[in-house]
Amino acid sequence: MTPVRPEFLPDPELSREEMETLQYDVADAARWTDDFDFDPRDVSLESAASLTGDRPLVAGVDQAFLDDRAVSVVVLMRGGDVVERAHAVTDLSIPYVPGLLSFREGGPIVAAFEELSADPDLVVFDGSGRIHYRQAGLATHLGVVFDVPSVGVAKNLLCGRPREDAEGRPEGWRTDILADDTVENAESGDRIGHAYQSRQYDSSPIINPLYVSPGHRVSVPTATDLVSRLCGGYKLPEPTRRADAYADETKAEYA
Repeated sequence: MTPVRPEFLPDPELSREEMETLQYDVADAARWTDDFDFDPRDVSLESAASLTGDRPLVAGVDQAFLDDRAVSVVVLMRGGDVVERAHAVTDLSIPYVPGLLSFREGGPIVAAFEELSADPDLVVFDGSGRIHYRQAGLATHLGVVFDVPSVGVAKNLLCGRPREDAEGRPEGWRTDILADDTVENAESGDRIGHAYQSRQYDSSPIINPLYVSPGHRVSVPTATDLVSRLCGGYKLPEPTRRADAYADETKAEYA
């Protein structure tokens, strides 16, 4: 899988000002409306043996770290079955800076995608999409680079504000994440994602919600609907949960 829009590749050698300017350009190029060839209802965790017709290939992306190297992995699933895994181990060029994650981790992830033989219909990233200071988080940035429908699933809220208090909500609950003065080039109150309670216990410990946002070619409501169909009783969507496990497995091999 190769980049479709190489002019948007995240270059860690850019200055901070140049990085932020590129993110504005990425956000301008992103489309936060549904633009894909599959039926969202066909995204499921059924076994491939029970599936009929062409079901979408869904990729999960995650990373682990070895000192100054990134172990980037992609796990490709059809239904509940893994059909391909790919990884790359690459050097990290810059430290983590909030809001500039794609410039630290984007290149390593691109390297892992280039090892993938099949093109996914949907990519789920462990990171933000439109819920980002410049509406260009990791899922948006790389979704635009590959021009692939993408969704960001973060464990913490980077910016914006929930419409309602998200603490201790029941499984399946969601509320809008609204743009505020921390989100640039957005009207205050614009809906940029959801807090989504994918899993919850009736007693302690309370599980915190996920923060789901569209990356590229997916709308806010559809992004959360897709994630809800992929969680399968776990907090994380199955493609990124499998990617997390594969990243740890690969890291152990290299360590």
